[in-house]
Order: sequence, then structure tokens, then C-alpha cells
Amino acid sequence: MSDKRLTFKKRLHILKHHYRGKKMAPAFNALHTFLFAPDETTHSGSHVRAADDLKRTMNTVIMALVPVLIFSMFNAGYQHYSAINGFPQDFSLMNDFLTWDNFWIGIIKVLPLLVVSYGVGLLVEFIFAVIKGHEVEEGYLVTGMLVPLIVPIDTPLWMLAVAVVFGVVIGKEVFGGTGMNILNPALTIRAFLFFAYPTWMSGDKVWVYQAVERAGGPDAISGETILGYLAQNKAAEMSYSVSDMFFGFIPGSVGETPTFLILLGGLFLIFSKIASWRIMLSAVIGSLVMGLVFNGVVDAGWIGETSKFYGLMSFEFWKHLIVGGLAFGIVYMATDPVTGAQTNRGKWFYGFFIGFLSVMIRVFNPAYPEGVFLAILLMNVFAPTIDHYVVRGNVKRRMKRLKNATILPKDSEGKANELHAETV
Repeated sequence: MSDKRLTFKKRLHILKHHYRGKKMAPAFNALHTFLFAPDETTHSGSHVRAADDLKRTMNTVIMALVPVLIFSMFNAGYQHYSAINGFPQDFSLMNDFLTWDNFWIGIIKVLPLLVVSYGVGLLVEFIFAVIKGHEVEEGYLVTGMLVPLIVPIDTPLWMLAVAVVFGVVIGKEVFGGTGMNILNPALTIRAFLFFAYPTWMSGDKVWVYQAVERAGGPDAISGETILGYLAQNKAAEMSYSVSDMFFGFIPGSVGETPTFLILLGGLFLIFSKIASWRIMLSAVIGSLVMGLVFNGVVDAGWIGETSKFYGLMSFEFWKHLIVGGLAFGIVYMATDPVTGAQTNRGKWFYGFFIGFLSVMIRVFNPAYPEGVFLAILLMNVFAPTIDHYVVRGNVKRRMKRLKNATILPKDSEGKANELHAETV
């Protein structure tokens, strides 16, 4: 570390002490904490020495999200030009996808969503920190990145700003801030948009930006997503291959499409011990089980092709994981350590029902064929109940073992005599 940097840090430290006790102290402390590691350390008592803190944890999740964000910016342009000119017959990653024209569309459409999400969200965090006199928490660093990735690309900026204010205030601050909320803030924002502005959040269409307005012509094109085709029993009209679905060259919400990159991000979070592999694996199992049930119903002939549920019910069970926001929700939303189940056994139940309910809602709600965020929010509410019964079950088992335990009588010296053990 250079002397110049040490001097800068020392000056900030002096200013931090100067603002101590004043109304704007939390705002200044947030800047100091963002640039440097906190100076506070424990001095007494037993504690675990570790290099990670909340800021490092949040930054790790953001690192796992950055590839998805970059891909989504290229995909925004790719979907735009493909909707206008048609999808290329001989697809080339370098010539058709990783182009400056595609990336530029992503910059002018995705970047403003990111700026509004962070700007409005952090502003609300600062206001609450100043009013309530507590430190600015780093919890919104991940939420601010998640929100632009789970909304349609055409979401109006003012609408996103209103939803962010609602999500931060109602979803987190009223419960006491980061670590105290019972609902995932990013999903709270998405739910607000879903119920307050349903025509914008239908989930069955994707808006394609029209860079050049034609005289008297439309300035945008709406195209079906895969879930939209299936919900309307128009699977035969789809031209997307399994590889398109897996690698993400399909329309959808900003960051939900690249299943391959989401999978890599999930492995990174598991390797860094930030996210729970139990929740991810059980959620995948739950979605596969529900998908198999629906496929079985179709194969048994209980649902005909004229049924409005036929398209999504007949969709191969494993393909549910590579379309829509299911994979994104499982990796980045369901694994939230604050709102998810805390016990190891509870995580299996928690994740399983998220996957199970996601596919169920997706099938039985064809008007808005995406159910992962509703399933996660529902299980957020039930996560404490799941943990309660898991803990109570553990207590009962231990009490039963204690009751049937072997008690060793003590000899004259107070030591256990193993030769004269008796069972009670």
C-alpha cells in the first residue's frame, strides 16, 4: 500500500471521527466503509476470526451476477435485430451475438435500469440511515443488481423507481433493515410491479427496442417468449432449440435466459460457501417432480390438446429448468440466507416446495406463465415455520435418546464404572 493511499485513508478516518455523533454521520460512515474495511474489531470474549464480512459476501454474489448482466446486454440487441430481420440461419457467436450493435442496444436499455435501481435504492437506504441513526447496510448491493435482471427490458424507469421505493421500505426497512426482513426485497419489488402494473409484467411477451423510428410505423415490436407460446398452445410455432434455451439466445426478462451462466454462477456461490447447495438441489428436484406429474397426466390422456393447460403440461419436465426465470430464481433468489430456511433439513423442504410450486403456478396461471417469484415469496413466509418444526423434531429425538440412554453408575472415586452399567 502506497503512502499516498495511507494518507487518504487517514484523512477519511479523521473526517469520520469529526462527523461522529452528528446527523449525517451514517452517510459519511457508509462511504468510509465502502472504500475500506471497517476498523472495529472484537477485543474480548470468544469469537471466530474470518476474513469475510457482509460487504465481501455481497460482492461475491455480485461477481456471480456480472456475467449474466453482460450477456443480457448482448442478448437485448440480439433479440432486437432478430425480431426485425429474422433469426440468422447459420448462427455465429462472434458475428451474430457478440457485436457492438447488440451491446449498444443493451447499454441504452439495460444500463438505465441498473442506474435507477441502485440510485433510488441506495438513496432510500441513506435516508433511513440518517433518520434512524444507524449505519448504512450493504444489503442493497445485491438487490440493486438483481432487480434490473428480473424485469422486462421495457419497464419504464419511473415505474421501476416507484417499485424500488416500495420494496426497500415495505420489504426491508419496516422489519428493521438487512438481516431482519422476512421477504426477499428484490422479489418484493417484482411482486409490486406484477400486481400494480400487470399489463407490463405479463410474462408472455418481450419488448424489442426499435432504434430507428419509421414514419407512421411502430417504435417497438412485441414478440412471444417460450412460455408465452406454450401458454397459448402454440408450441409448434417455436423455432428455438434446446441449445438456444440452455445458453440463453431466447427472449425473456433481462437476465433470466442464460441458464449456462446461471449454472456457473451457482457453482461459484456453492464453492465460495455463500449459497446453499441443499436449496438449489432440492428446488431442482421439486421442479422435476412437478413436471413429471404433469407429463404423466398428459400421457395418461386426462388432458386433451384443446385444454388451455395442455401446452405447459406437455412441455418436457426437464425443460422447465432452462426456460423462464426458474433457474435464476433457484440460484440467486431462493438461496438468500436471510429469508430462506436456516436448518439443513429445513432447506431440503424449503427448496423442494419452491421448485414444486414454481412449475405448478407456471402451468395453472397461463395468463402470466411464470411462477418462481411467487413460489419463493410464499416459501419465505413459511421458512420460519419449517425451521420451527425441524428444531422441535430434533429436540424430541434427543429427548427420546436421553430417556433411553445408558447411565453409568459412579464408583467411590466419582468415576463412571463401565462394568456395572445399567439401562433405564
